[in-house]
Amino acid sequence: GMDLLVSDRDGTLALPRCADLPELAASAHFLGVLDDTDCYAVPLPGDFAPPEGMKFVPARSLYKQVDEATFAVAGRALSIAEWDLSHRFCGKCGTPTQLVAGERARRCPVDHTPYYPRISPAVIVLITRGDQMLLARNATFPEPFFSTVAGFVDPGESLEETVLREVKEEVGVDLKDLTYFGSQPWPFGRSLMVGFMAEYAGGDVTVDGKEIAEARWFDVDDLPRIPPRLSIARHLIDTFIDRVKARRSPTHT
Repeated sequence: GMDLLVSDRDGTLALPRCADLPELAASAHFLGVLDDTDCYAVPLPGDFAPPEGMKFVPARSLYKQVDEATFAVAGRALSIAEWDLSHRFCGKCGTPTQLVAGERARRCPVDHTPYYPRISPAVIVLITRGDQMLLARNATFPEPFFSTVAGFVDPGESLEETVLREVKEEVGVDLKDLTYFGSQPWPFGRSLMVGFMAEYAGGDVTVDGKEIAEARWFDVDDLPRIPPRLSIARHLIDTFIDRVKARRSPTHT
């Protein structure tokens, strides 16, 4: 699932070493190299008993406890393990699939259909109006905080069309001057978050009442609780704050 096995030494969490779990090596998937250390992912059965000094933790809980590179490796591990488990059988004929040497794929030996790790593109946008930003509180967030508007891309949509649709559906406003900001892989939903900034173009703020519980305009000096710093939502917010404060600075020309 979305839990990761970690070592716990006096309250300090770390990723386990392969030497600690040699019996899992045969089913490991190579992820890459981090600081000269080979990294692997292994999907574990539900009845796996953690060795002494290790425990399972929700992957999201590492978000504030490890550095960005380690969190990225953990997220990649989640995605690869989920792909391995969910494509053990061909979706067309039900035949057990086989790992393909030299690439990240499982293939059906009967109809030769390949199954690659699925990535679902999603957009995330910061809406601004002068020195204010429109932030929304999602009704399903595990912790109550305000963030930027986001949503998954529908088939046949461009990224820009998705931004306009999601914003209209969730908070009821129109946009202009949409610009690309950056992207971030996000393992909770196997998605790639594509970030944008946009200016308010009109309309009254009206939440959908399902996904979004509340949405309001906030000044950079009067912000609610916002996402942690590792997220692209926070990068969007912090970038806008820096721009506004630079404009307000007496030395700004």
